Amino acid sequence: MERHGDGARRLSGPSWARSSWARSSWARKPDWLRLPRSRRGQRRAVQAVMALCVLALLPATWLFVTTDDKVGTVAEAPRTRVAVVFGAGLWKGEPSPYLAHRLDAAAELYRAGRIEVVLVTGDNSREEYDEPDAMRAYLKKHGVPGRRIVSDYAGFDTWDSCVRAKKIFGVDRAVLISQGFHIRRAVALCDAAGVSSYGVAVDAVHDTTWYYGGAREIFAAGKAALDATFRPDPHFLGPREPGVAQALTTHRTP
Repeated sequence: MERHGDGARRLSGPSWARSSWARSSWARKPDWLRLPRSRRGQRRAVQAVMALCVLALLPATWLFVTTDDKVGTVAEAPRTRVAVVFGAGLWKGEPSPYLAHRLDAAAELYRAGRIEVVLVTGDNSREEYDEPDAMRAYLKKHGVPGRRIVSDYAGFDTWDSCVRAKKIFGVDRAVLISQGFHIRRAVALCDAAGVSSYGVAVDAVHDTTWYYGGAREIFAAGKAALDATFRPDPHFLGPREPGVAQALTTHRTP
């Protein structure tokens, strides 16, 4: 070994020695990291990779198959008394552009008389981050009366929001509003939770967030399949709340 001015060291000696060292280093790698040398082994490796890819895509395929006729546009949404809007992040306390698009769709449906109450569900796990209140304020600015907006402060993920809509707020049927990359998972999970659902896929700019969301859904589909199968309790359940039922009894003014 030779020592250099900064204390760093490098291997020295004949090239054959260094090559021998490299070969011995490779030899110490685990067997599963080595590429098969035989044609038969390589074929099996390819088949194994293909099988893993198929398994990874099965949950996403399940989402598309089970929700094929339950997703459409704002114009195609059936008249339903309750709409559920899922949180999608805040920017400096205001709804992110993606969340704003969802809320715009809800406001449009309300103004058209196609829904009566909006259940906004999102994250309020810490004091300085309150998705439902930001969503409520946005909807009020866009023509939805406060008495027609109900807030779910424990919608920490899609499954939690769906279960709480059913068990806490007593929603049996709803229009769900989200972006296209998420709406099928929302419909499938709400159906599994006992909420008969139709999904409205709102428009979205195909930016970095959109591509990230689409890629994320491939992995989220696996969790969705597990949630729909085992139906775990949400992070926080709590007592029943009469907010939706009370909102539906209030008189609608023009």
